Amino acid sequence: MSTTICQVMAFIVSSLGVAGCIVSTAMDMWSTQDLYDNPVTAVFQYQGLWRSCVRQSSGFTECRPYFTILGLPAMFQAVRALMIVGIVLGILGLLVCIFALKCIRIGNMEDSAKANMTLTSGIMFIVAGLCAITGVSVFANMLVTNFWMSTANMYQGMQNVQNRYTFGSALFVGWVAGGLALVGGIMMCLACRGLIPEESRYKAVSYNASGRNISYRTGPYKVGSGYEPETKTRKSAGYEEAARSEDGRRSYPSKYDYV
Repeated sequence: MSTTICQVMAFIVSSLGVAGCIVSTAMDMWSTQDLYDNPVTAVFQYQGLWRSCVRQSSGFTECRPYFTILGLPAMFQAVRALMIVGIVLGILGLLVCIFALKCIRIGNMEDSAKANMTLTSGIMFIVAGLCAITGVSVFANMLVTNFWMSTANMYQGMQNVQNRYTFGSALFVGWVAGGLALVGGIMMCLACRGLIPEESRYKAVSYNASGRNISYRTGPYKVGSGYEPETKTRKSAGYEEAARSEDGRRSYPSKYDYV
């Protein structure tokens, strides 16, 4: 039961993470115009991964997509690639995770196969979460660098050279979504251990010689004729009685005490 609950919870958390990555990638507010010390407040600009938008004070919004790919900065294109890779891996992980759920029985699929599929989906979710977190962090680093460069230019009297941009809401959505996908992948990997059948966990059995160590002595081989009487290994009662004498002294039997 605990394995099933862990799987279902991991599936739900990972689904929210993948959905958040999709929403974050499609949002336009990756960077928003910083209105601090900005005398022009009638126009508000914000940019996304696919287009830039301008919103006027009257409520009219105009968006313009990026008509070039090679003309964009290399880091900007890398962020795009990371988010797309994270979304693709997340969707594939969800598809694999659906068939790996213990509460869903498809044909004669064994638990070992479900365990392998669960581990695979968990790794996909972890990589997808890392891609989303990395992409958002790289874009945030770009914003910080451009912000301080714009601030330096503003203090040098070049205020109208370029606008300053700060973090948009899409960045926070991407960070949260990447974290959810990462946590869901870890939970899925932990649920994999409960799906491994017990009969497949072989236990090593060591065979040790019982008793004390026995040493064998080699000696000359004596050939018998076959008619010799069988030797007696037990000692006679006379020997035992002589050993337990009343005076407590140790006595030795005579040769007449043997049978």
